[in-house]
Amino acid sequence: MSYQYEVIEENGEIFDRLTDLSNSLRIQVRRKGAELFSISKSDASGKRQGFLHRDGDLIPPVKGWANHATVMGYYTHRLWDGHSNYRGHNIHAENHGFLRSFAFAAPDRKLAEEGKLTYLVPADHIPKEAYPYKVSLRLTYSLSQEAVDVEFLFENEESDIETHLSFGLHPGFAVSSLKNFQLLMPKGDYLVLEAPGNFLNGKAVPLAHQGGDMPFPRKDLEGSFLVDIQKIKSRTFVLTDPVLGHQIELDYEEVPYITIWSERDDFLCVEPCWGLPDSNPQRSFDQKEGIQKIPPKGILKKNFRIKPTFLVN
Repeated sequence: MSYQYEVIEENGEIFDRLTDLSNSLRIQVRRKGAELFSISKSDASGKRQGFLHRDGDLIPPVKGWANHATVMGYYTHRLWDGHSNYRGHNIHAENHGFLRSFAFAAPDRKLAEEGKLTYLVPADHIPKEAYPYKVSLRLTYSLSQEAVDVEFLFENEESDIETHLSFGLHPGFAVSSLKNFQLLMPKGDYLVLEAPGNFLNGKAVPLAHQGGDMPFPRKDLEGSFLVDIQKIKSRTFVLTDPVLGHQIELDYEEVPYITIWSERDDFLCVEPCWGLPDSNPQRSFDQKEGIQKIPPKGILKKNFRIKPTFLVN
């Protein structure tokens, strides 16, 4: 395989562009937040089509959700009253943690030319108010087998203490309308976690799904559906839109939770999450439901895959 790597400056932003020359799959990642803001391919006519909401557009909309695929960490969703207690440390940051506004350095050019964009968070660059321990991150977007692979690799650099965190991605996929898409979910036993006001209340509703389109009312998507998928044997979800002619296969085999959300008629978020929002009443950070643990001097590595294709008439 051969890849083309480019560094682009546009509208006051610096971003990285990586193209698989063998199949036209292309991704673009802005340095601010290491946000994947474009996944595109050329269709049969040679026209390039984007698969994300506002794909490739870095100019914020007048109103509404302004992101494309927000990176979440070192916690996901919201903290109660914007704060949390972690072993006596008071941590606070914006929703989904500090990564979404972190200024990432350029990825390694040699790796980029091999089809990988890798972004680093050195432990000593973490804002102290956002996370108190030495845990570094290596976030990698790879092009492989006509898909985008996303890998989170956290390293606990503390020699004598277990650390805790949560993370994920918040991708909004383009749809022609909330009426037109189908989100095909595999057969199995799910748990739908109740979260009024976006905070867990400790209750969950079992969902035995026979496979096929999601059973959630589209009119309620703005409130989000938090779904525990850990009992699902094959965690591959497929988003199709016959009007756009798009199909997106989501291999979430290592993912414990997904969040399904939309506030508009032209996108759907299917978020892979290794963590959950705060609960009401709040638990200490290390006791949060869904929190991930890393042993002293240990590594936590998780990945998922996004495979965009075109529907064949």
